[in-house]
Amino acid sequence: MSVSAEKPDEDTPAGFAFGLAAYGLWGVIPLFIRLLDGVPLLAILAHRAWWSFVILLPTILACKQGGAVRTVLANRRATRLLLASALLIAINWCTYIYAVSIQQVVQAGMGYFITPLANVLLGVLVLGERLRALQIVALAAAAAGVVVLTLHGGEVPWIALTLVASFSLYGLVRKVVAADALVGLFVETLFLAPVALVYLGYVNLVGTRTSPAFDWQRDWLLLATGPITTVPLVCFAAAARGLRMTTLGFLQFLTPTMQVGVALLVFGEPFTASHRLAFPLIWMAVAIYVTDAIRAVRRR
Repeated sequence: MSVSAEKPDEDTPAGFAFGLAAYGLWGVIPLFIRLLDGVPLLAILAHRAWWSFVILLPTILACKQGGAVRTVLANRRATRLLLASALLIAINWCTYIYAVSIQQVVQAGMGYFITPLANVLLGVLVLGERLRALQIVALAAAAAGVVVLTLHGGEVPWIALTLVASFSLYGLVRKVVAADALVGLFVETLFLAPVALVYLGYVNLVGTRTSPAFDWQRDWLLLATGPITTVPLVCFAAAARGLRMTTLGFLQFLTPTMQVGVALLVFGEPFTASHRLAFPLIWMAVAIYVTDAIRAVRRR
């Protein structure tokens, strides 16, 4: 996600607090999604998009960013890129909600462990960046983990791979688009909100509601999908302004660690023999990635 502020030279307490808030909230999202068990996947996705838009619209107006939004919408390239990023984040949301619903949070967590490494690979393939030696080793270890899980588990871990592809491509698009964090997020929800509203209207019109009768607890939870989506993103934007990129990179592994912990300790998902073979390779890749990042910062 792009942030308009300059990169900080040192970490600030506020930046660290915002970073913990962002990645910590993302880490417990499986618990929230599980509360919506029984609600159709598309209904959750539609509510998430619509209520995020409802929250972000007054935020944009309060921050006096209407002019920036109009500038982005007038730029055809930026509009096309943000439309693509909106589709990518919708695919990411949809896949993750599905993973929670079928008790595959461990596999989803593996995907988010691999995502930073996929970002490095995209930087090489698309942006022409150069790989350092340890980055090559980290990518090889992560790839080996995926291969082991596929061969030993007997199936391609498509949930993890879809999450990796959608979120790393989303990050790439947001990196190159001419829009800061808040404005870009609002434009994305602006594209998704009409589709979500039409879908929700159709569901109510034909009488196939998410449940047969009024359920105030369910309806409040669906409304809460808006802040559950936007608050961590706003915290992330604030953290990026107050933390060095290296520190932010370390904190990002808090999310999949918490998600895998929730899957194993709360949901009781099995940690299979395939996982026991694949995850050490993934964790080794993460350790190599972090080590390389520290060395790169010290050299600079």
